[in-house]
Amino acid sequence: MIGRSESLVVETTQLALRLDKFLQRQFPDVTRVALQRLIDAGEVLLDGRPAKPSQTPRAGQVISIHWPATKPDTAIAEAIALHVLYEDDHLLVINKSSGMVVHPAAGHATGTLVNALLHHCAGRLSGVGGVARPGIVHRLDKDTSGCLIAAKDDATHVALSQQFAQRSMLKIYHAILCGCPTKATGTIQTAIARHPTQRKKMAVVATARGGAKGRAAETSYRVLARLPHASLVEATLHTGRTHQIRVHFQHIGCPVAGDTVYGGRPAQRLPIEQAVAKLQRQMLHAYALTFVHPQTRRPMTLTAPWPVDFQAAWTALGGSHISL
Repeated sequence: MIGRSESLVVETTQLALRLDKFLQRQFPDVTRVALQRLIDAGEVLLDGRPAKPSQTPRAGQVISIHWPATKPDTAIAEAIALHVLYEDDHLLVINKSSGMVVHPAAGHATGTLVNALLHHCAGRLSGVGGVARPGIVHRLDKDTSGCLIAAKDDATHVALSQQFAQRSMLKIYHAILCGCPTKATGTIQTAIARHPTQRKKMAVVATARGGAKGRAAETSYRVLARLPHASLVEATLHTGRTHQIRVHFQHIGCPVAGDTVYGGRPAQRLPIEQAVAKLQRQMLHAYALTFVHPQTRRPMTLTAPWPVDFQAAWTALGGSHISL
């Protein structure tokens, strides 16, 4: 196998953006480090010449990328049951269960979604994400359930990644919150960055003169139901920052129920002892994905039914059935 090559034309000059960062926006599932390695290996050309990570892409320039052939998968195929919402020869959408890690990492070499996909797809997965992440177009936190899309071939993977980068893929979440937002609908727009002292957390950061520290993040929401101590909201992601929904709802004083990282005092005030004493994770569910199928060009919307623990938590808090 000799890998695959593709080219793209820079539409506008990126005065304040390095080439490696520009490429990461075009291929959000490929890490910046991986892209830098491709550049250093001479696999990225700018107008036919070997590129440097620090170069500034300018309008009209042609970027050529050679994606090397995928090495044999290091992850082991495992017969783990998957709740498949849709599948064809190019992609599949699953309803990921809470507690499942998406790809192998330190402490999670087995039992991941990648292990399950390698078995389910008989190894036929895209290689754009690298050996450790075959087929993985985007990720969900370990304890977040719901819709997740995987690609079976490189062309589909790249096209889906571009939809994520261009924000044309609609991502809708359901969340049970501690308390209730003041407004029935709203949009939260902030900058999000790594927490200054707790490096495993993200945080909203203040806007400084000359621009915001961190990366712009936008979440819109509507309240589906209100309870005395909690609420059910539908949130739409317009950007894809790490822990974005959890950080944004903490920011407005209504953290996601069961979130031990961002819950704080509002979560402690939730009547957990009477209602949801056995919450084992944040009550966040990726309810729907809307995208254009890269091969058929057909618009598609897939929805994932609530998992048992999400429904049980809402019922225990006093919530009634919601028609979705």
